[in-house]
Amino acid sequence: MTRPHKIELKKVGRTFTGSQGDKIEALRDVNLEIEDRFSNDGKDVGEFHVLLGPSGCGKSTVLRMIAGLDSPSAGEVLVNGRKVTGPGADRGMVFQKYTSFEWLTVEQNIEYGLKLKGALEGESRPIVAHLLEATGLEKFAKAYPRTLSGGMQQRVAIARTLAVRPQVVLMDEPFGALDAQTRHEMQTLLLKVWEESASTIVFVTHDVAEAVYLADRIYVMSARPGTIIDEMPVPFARPRDPALKTTGEFRDQEMEALTRLRRAAGGGQVRVTI
Repeated sequence: MTRPHKIELKKVGRTFTGSQGDKIEALRDVNLEIEDRFSNDGKDVGEFHVLLGPSGCGKSTVLRMIAGLDSPSAGEVLVNGRKVTGPGADRGMVFQKYTSFEWLTVEQNIEYGLKLKGALEGESRPIVAHLLEATGLEKFAKAYPRTLSGGMQQRVAIARTLAVRPQVVLMDEPFGALDAQTRHEMQTLLLKVWEESASTIVFVTHDVAEAVYLADRIYVMSARPGTIIDEMPVPFARPRDPALKTTGEFRDQEMEALTRLRRAAGGGQVRVTI
């Protein structure tokens, strides 16, 4: 039996109305097919996909439509063969802005989604404990998010999202507000934690090095009105070591991604690590 695509966008367009009543075409004719990935023994292992494009090209709008937080003006968005009509438990989202519940402790934040799903304390406790350890938050379990650094707050958001084991994890430039060192640490942490799950990740960035380091597959978007102009598989095996970024092979892939980005018209910004 043929499985439906994990995520599918069919001729998706999105037009917004500006403050003066003018029409702003953010996306035009976006087509995307993301299949689930399985190991040789049939285990669902997920895949890491990155939407790469200049700032303002509509990457975040694509992500919001997959999440069910926005709707297309044209075309349709499907997850597991079903049309997206709103948010669902099969999808989890991590935003650039830290979104922890300020009145809950770190461990309560991570446990929150499990409680919503009806998990008993005996079921949720080992999951929370594992994610606290995996994300380096064990010493901060009883702390409140406002007392933590930005990087630590994003660890909480990632752990909270992964706790409920969504089939699809959507990440909207989650490390964009972090300093360079913390950003690199969070990229490595994300890969470590994600490789234990079977989730499909769709990650938005305009940072070329970040895209190459994280992705199994990169989708290159044009400037507004955004559309997907290219698809680029990334050849590096997993697990990935941070030292990969210092190699000539990594630089070659960065240059390849930049070459494909240059085919896109417009003047949006991309980030290149020197």
